[in-house]
Amino acid sequence: MKKNDRSPYFISSIAELHRILELPKPEHPLVSVINFEEITCYTDESLRSLIYNFYSICIKKGFKGKLKYGQNYYDFDEGIMTFFSPGQVITTDITDELALSGWWLVVHSDYIRNYQLAKSIRNYGFFSYAANEALHLSEKEEAMATTIMKNIEQEYRSNIDSYSQDVIVSHIELLLNYSNRFYNRQFITRKAANSDLLIKLEALLADYFAGEKVQQLGLPTVHYISEQLAISPNYLSDLLRNLTGQSTQQHIHNKLIEKAQEILTTTSLSVSEIAYQLGFEYPQSFSKLFKNKTNLSPLEFRHTFN
Repeated sequence: MKKNDRSPYFISSIAELHRILELPKPEHPLVSVINFEEITCYTDESLRSLIYNFYSICIKKGFKGKLKYGQNYYDFDEGIMTFFSPGQVITTDITDELALSGWWLVVHSDYIRNYQLAKSIRNYGFFSYAANEALHLSEKEEAMATTIMKNIEQEYRSNIDSYSQDVIVSHIELLLNYSNRFYNRQFITRKAANSDLLIKLEALLADYFAGEKVQQLGLPTVHYISEQLAISPNYLSDLLRNLTGQSTQQHIHNKLIEKAQEILTTTSLSVSEIAYQLGFEYPQSFSKLFKNKTNLSPLEFRHTFN
């Protein structure tokens, strides 16, 4: 996301969003499905950088121009989905003539507060993906996601009864689960490019532990690794789990243990010296991690190797 000198404009409610978009008052104060064809993109500079106080799920298609997220332009000629959670700063620049269609589901966190989804929604990592890591939909996937959004709209436009909220929350959860499946498909179809990323990750970690960075910066963090690879932390971990079955943190630990084993078998350094060399503040933390990964303490490993 692009940094902006102006403070982001905070949209606190769905009713305020409808007002800004010059749409009729929402039929429900906490959940709404918006048809992109019914809105015109605002040009007010103060609205370029926004913070939404609700969950936002968009199916966008039919661009005749380009959309700029951060410093990069992206062509979205086919359907894509983007996901944002409350409190994220979204900065968008519109360029050329834009003709946008699709659907936009907005859900206030209060609407799902008394449901299990209020907790489990945090496990859907794509709410923290970067804009250029959007979900590119096939025609079939787009049709399925659109149908679910229209079902949500139909439900809150109908006569509200004691089951309405249960049904709508179930539809929201269904949409999120399908989105997980669609992202998994995207990871698979982009396997060649993702394998290149895995090679870059391995080279980055090898360089980190071989040089002086580990002494200067301490143990590498998931945030540091994702920054170096120009990819969001959640997207990177989800991608790696799909490729290898392990998260970014597990890859860091694997490389760390590999380096520790090398030092244990090629030097006479004490366990404490090795721990400090690998960026640990406390040797006990190093020993605990090593044993957890190898079922041996560092000294037991050295003795077994010898």
